Amino acid sequence: MNLFTLAPTSLPHAHLSPLRSTPMRDNPTENVAIEGRNINFSVNTRQGKIVPILKDCSIRIPSGQLWMLLGPNGCGKSTLLKILAGLLTPTNGTLFVRRPKSYVFQNPDHQRHLSSCRSRVSKALDAVGMSEYLERPVQTLSGGQKQRVAIAGALAEACKVLLLDELTTFLDESDQATVRNLLEISGEVTALWVTHRLEELEYADGAVYMEDGRVIMDGDGARISKFIKAKQSSYINRINSS
Repeated sequence: MNLFTLAPTSLPHAHLSPLRSTPMRDNPTENVAIEGRNINFSVNTRQGKIVPILKDCSIRIPSGQLWMLLGPNGCGKSTLLKILAGLLTPTNGTLFVRRPKSYVFQNPDHQRHLSSCRSRVSKALDAVGMSEYLERPVQTLSGGQKQRVAIAGALAEACKVLLLDELTTFLDESDQATVRNLLEISGEVTALWVTHRLEELEYADGAVYMEDGRVIMDGDGARISKFIKAKQSSYINRINSS
């Protein structure tokens, strides 16, 4: 169930504004895999209006942990993840992401499956239960199968940071459990997982909650879950009393 559909936003007819490069920290702390400070990102509409998407976002993810990134539709979660992946360049701010890093798209059809090490590919496919499909053309696979192949491809590249954009779109509960178990086994991999599902906080080492382009709070999963449920309850009470 999607728990964040109460306040969807959209930006029709938008295109990217000219962006400046973001400086990298020279001496990152060993136990931090992802760190961004005061990250901003905007787009220009066709009418010439500048629309801010991210507003002074700061995020810090410890090495070797699984964290969730949550928030209402349109709050900037996927934009922030793409900036961390290097797919978008922020307007300003400072950013460090440990390398090598891999990004798994929400739509697995957008993923490129490239790797030069056959043994790592074989082990990664086996880990996500896709070895028997090794000779199958990618276009014949289901959405969930493509998603697992995409994750296998990222792991085959021996990434240190894995950025996952809403895997629940195509993965069923069993597939999600397989991915979580795999991340737990791969202790050196840091994962940041964009999700809409509060129940997934149970398996996370921590979580970041966003609203309206801003990071509102971060902390352990139970604290974030309690905060979100309180907001939902308050919203429902306001609707019922109006």
